[in-house]
Amino acid sequence: MRRSFAFCLLLLVVSKASYGQDILTQIKTIADDAKGIVGVSIIAIESHDTLNYNAHSRLVLHSVIKFPIALTVLDLVDRRKLKLDDQLTIRKKDINKSGLYSPLRDRFPDGTVITLGDLLGYMVSQSDNVACDYLLKKIGGPQAVDEHLKGLGVSGISIRASEEQMASAWEVQYTNWGKTADLAQLLDLFYRGKILSQTSTDFLIKLMTATTTGPKRLKGLLPANAVVAHKTGTSPTNAEGLSPATNDIGIITLPNGKHLAIAVLVCNSTAGEATREAVIARISKAAWDFYGN
Repeated sequence: MRRSFAFCLLLLVVSKASYGQDILTQIKTIADDAKGIVGVSIIAIESHDTLNYNAHSRLVLHSVIKFPIALTVLDLVDRRKLKLDDQLTIRKKDINKSGLYSPLRDRFPDGTVITLGDLLGYMVSQSDNVACDYLLKKIGGPQAVDEHLKGLGVSGISIRASEEQMASAWEVQYTNWGKTADLAQLLDLFYRGKILSQTSTDFLIKLMTATTTGPKRLKGLLPANAVVAHKTGTSPTNAEGLSPATNDIGIITLPNGKHLAIAVLVCNSTAGEATREAVIARISKAAWDFYGN
């Protein structure tokens, strides 16, 4: 009886390992459609099973930087150096930055007074670039975020430039890079409450769940009611059809109640936007099917 049980257990383990290879093969096949570099890292948060593909390549982040920026801001809130209800004055000269995507500027073209919490909402949920650069300057610039990440033991993410600086010259965007292994690690630490207080963790999860950008990426092929707390990043495409960044990272709540930390970055792709987004969506769906059983 024991031998029979042991054999069944061994068969289960071997089958699971084989299935794991199957999903990795599936991800590789999906990634080929991007005609670029695709990095993928997945951590099953409760079991800490991991899956990686090109996980240590340095890939362009773009607005994915807003997640570690938000972590740095909320760390200051937890240390009582800032408060979510702090009133911030956004002047016309702060907001009137041409070329930057900004729902905040569209709503308040002459500036406004806004709480820190609401400004974080613009930056995270709507990926507002003016809000991002205002908050980045307030906390001490990219170096402060970089130092905070290193203090957390996360070394494979580099923040060197603001949104305005990235928009100023094509090559600058490449100075903000990340490895998907480190991005997934950061998401895992965050969700397990190892970075922020529970109050701040819950607040940021709420903002990420309310994200309006990238609906065809991590969420694209999942059920309409799937809960995904995520942050996207998107570069411009140059005249040669090269797109340095089409990204989405986040926490997916599975139908079995468990959670995935997932980072998918599509870098230096010559495929069209629909294809790039579909690559992310198909990888997310493969992870959903594999880990959700």
